[in-house]
Amino acid sequence: MTQTIATVTLVVAEYDAAINFYRDQLGFALLADIEMGGGKRWVVVGPNKGGGARLLLARADSTRQHGAVGNQTGGRVMGFLETDDFAGDHAGMLARGVKFLEAPRHEAYGWVAVFEDLYGNKWDLIEPKG
Repeated sequence: MTQTIATVTLVVAEYDAAINFYRDQLGFALLADIEMGGGKRWVVVGPNKGGGARLLLARADSTRQHGAVGNQTGGRVMGFLETDDFAGDHAGMLARGVKFLEAPRHEAYGWVAVFEDLYGNKWDLIEPKG
């Protein structure tokens, strides 16, 4: 039996702002945006040229969920966006207004820099050593 983690939920404050960030600033593709009734939508984004997991952008609809927006992992890095062109992707993301929290650095596992999404969740942009 083959299993894959295909989609991971990310709680967001508002659908369209989240779509705009992930599509327009990170360069992700909008893979689905389906009305579900009652103000809910099935919104999925993912890397434009690649595989891996996708993100289901789920609008917060309770006090508890609103409290998780921007703090999905309690301040730790939430996601790891791997690339085969660190310098190009880093420069492009900077040009599109992505906020990096540090300068790129080389680690034993490759090149990395931490950035924030529109709500403050932390991500690593990584080019693995290969």
